[in-house]
Amino acid sequence: MSDDARTDDPRRAVPRTDALLADPALRAAEQRLGRALVKDAVARVQQRIRTGALAPERAVPAVLDDLPTTAGSLRPVLNATGVLVHTNLGRAPLSAAAVEAIAAAAGTTDVELDLATGRRGPRGEAALGALLDAVPAAEAALVVGNCAAALALVATALGQGRELVLARGELVEIGDGFRIPDLLQSTGARLREVGTTNRVTVEDYRAALSPDTGAVLKVHPSNFVVRGFTRSADVGELAAALAGTGVPLVADVGSGLLRAHPLLPDEPDLQSTLAAGADLVLASGDKLLGGPQAGLVLGRADLVQRLRRHPLYRALRVDKTTLAALEATLRGPTPPVRQLLETGVEELRTRATAVAGRLAAAGVDARVVDAPGRVGGGGAPEHPLPGVAVSLPDGFAEPLRRATVPVVGYVEEDRTLLNLRSLLPADDDALVGAVLEVARRWT
Repeated sequence: MSDDARTDDPRRAVPRTDALLADPALRAAEQRLGRALVKDAVARVQQRIRTGALAPERAVPAVLDDLPTTAGSLRPVLNATGVLVHTNLGRAPLSAAAVEAIAAAAGTTDVELDLATGRRGPRGEAALGALLDAVPAAEAALVVGNCAAALALVATALGQGRELVLARGELVEIGDGFRIPDLLQSTGARLREVGTTNRVTVEDYRAALSPDTGAVLKVHPSNFVVRGFTRSADVGELAAALAGTGVPLVADVGSGLLRAHPLLPDEPDLQSTLAAGADLVLASGDKLLGGPQAGLVLGRADLVQRLRRHPLYRALRVDKTTLAALEATLRGPTPPVRQLLETGVEELRTRATAVAGRLAAAGVDARVVDAPGRVGGGGAPEHPLPGVAVSLPDGFAEPLRRATVPVVGYVEEDRTLLNLRSLLPADDDALVGAVLEVARRWT
């Protein structure tokens, strides 16, 4: 090879890896993100220089542009689906207060230390106290990883080797192939099914009781409704039937609604269910409560203590950041899910009109349409929420998911709908920016 050929070889212009990694800006990025992510970005930029797609002197800025915002792979997404609690999008968005509490708890904390005495203290006492303040009908509370974990703990502690009595119509599958009866039987409990798919009476439950009964379970079906020739036994009826038997009544209410809400008249809540006579109630923390993923157990102090002392509890308990976020959700300002639920439809229409107007001014075919929202997460399946959406051509759906700030909407009748029911007002500017970014790529 001639000297001229070697001089023209683009590989000779590629900055060395060690030289790039020694750059102060990339060293700072390495401190924030770790060496592996920065080195991978360097390798990608070096390949672009080899192919002639990038000038060598642009290497460092290109590496910085290529780096992720955080060392994790999860990306913030704008939820324009109209579903408030979207499982695929992480369910409830946390409040700013909860996020701040997580950051404060991320380091060394007093999670199990009494600073006054220097001795070990009760884990999560403040979060549990916040739960009890929010649900005064409960004598005690416990927090585990999720609602399924709460149900597994109850079934193990109260039903292992014994019978759990529950209605056939409540042997539900709640998504992704997860089935309540499979979970219960995996704990070693035996299921005693009562009634039929569509009808069950208090007498059915009473007839199933025996010395082998560990508990009676009532599971809220959550994401489906049976209509027509139906009959069910409510918590109050069951509590009266079980009085004096010593058999605990456990109600899984699902969505984590703390108290009855006028917008969701058919959704069970923790306070009312305990007041009606349930001995224990179980619920999720990351649905209508609006907090982190958690399984909440509230009710009789002796039963909660029995669960707490069971060996399985140690495997299911939550970490300090979950406790911090839960407490802040309960003590702090109205969480985002409640704000989204309670936003008036006229406010949504005003926002949608403003968003569509900004898009139309930039040449985007944007219209305002009525579009119902949903609670999601299995909550209020037959109770649509009035909503308003910005309608775009259907080709926007896929590229919006790949925008710098991804937007997840949905396609209906050949139009992309961006439903503002599941977006806060603070999201509107980012929504407009994402749509304009996609529109610019097409022009």
